[in-house]
Amino acid sequence: MIKSIKAKNSILAILTYAGLAIGLVYASFPVLWMLSCSIKSNTEIFSIPPKLLPRVFTLKAYDAIFSSPMKVRFFLNSYFVAIAVTLLTLLVSILGGYSFSRYAFKLKKPLNLFIISTQTVPPITLLIPYFGLVVAFKMYDTYFALIFTYMVFTLPYAILMMTGYFNTLPRELDEAVMVDGGSSFCALWRVLVPVSLPGIVATGVYTFLLCWNEFLFALTLTKTTKMRTVPIGIQQLMGQHAYEWNEMMAMSLLGSLPILIMYLVAQRHFLAGMTAGSVKS
Repeated sequence: MIKSIKAKNSILAILTYAGLAIGLVYASFPVLWMLSCSIKSNTEIFSIPPKLLPRVFTLKAYDAIFSSPMKVRFFLNSYFVAIAVTLLTLLVSILGGYSFSRYAFKLKKPLNLFIISTQTVPPITLLIPYFGLVVAFKMYDTYFALIFTYMVFTLPYAILMMTGYFNTLPRELDEAVMVDGGSSFCALWRVLVPVSLPGIVATGVYTFLLCWNEFLFALTLTKTTKMRTVPIGIQQLMGQHAYEWNEMMAMSLLGSLPILIMYLVAQRHFLAGMTAGSVKS
């Protein structure tokens, strides 16, 4: 009987790992193919039958990217905008999440409902109104246009995430600081923020990811090449008569690295932050 149970558990474990292995191959194959295409020539990419390993290894696509000030500028723009939006969003969402979690005020429920309702509006429906506002305030083709517009989309969810995480922290932490003569501001920044690192990391990764991958508003609210971001830079490699497929794949791979590295480094905090507040104690 015991041997039968052990055999069943072994078979179940083997099937589980086999399924995970298949899922891993399925999920990672596009990335591997992107890497393969980035080290091939454009001609070899369309060779039949297709091959994962290149016949002639070349780094011309990467050299074309790093040797071009314009293409390097795409990455610098994306980094600047994404980091600026992430920092500002974290600052506002920490303050907003703490307020919704710890204080009771008259407009608390209507504001919560408003924040949630903003998530139901498709961003594309706001494209024309935001374009008009940006032009009216003379911010067109500037970093401010992208930063302020992105914050409109990142703040609601970030505030909800931080509110949910602060709700999991006992109020005794605040009270202990106040007993020692500290203020609510002191309790927030010296006690709750360090304890809330998983929630902050999860919110920051989500915000950075949203800004880094955004295409529509970056295309509409900028005009000159010096203000374009990575997604627009990849799109510009699609010429009228020919596509630079190897450069597109190389830039796509380089554009994926920041998110991949960020997730791998902060994986433990990210998962803890995403699940915090999902179960009410």
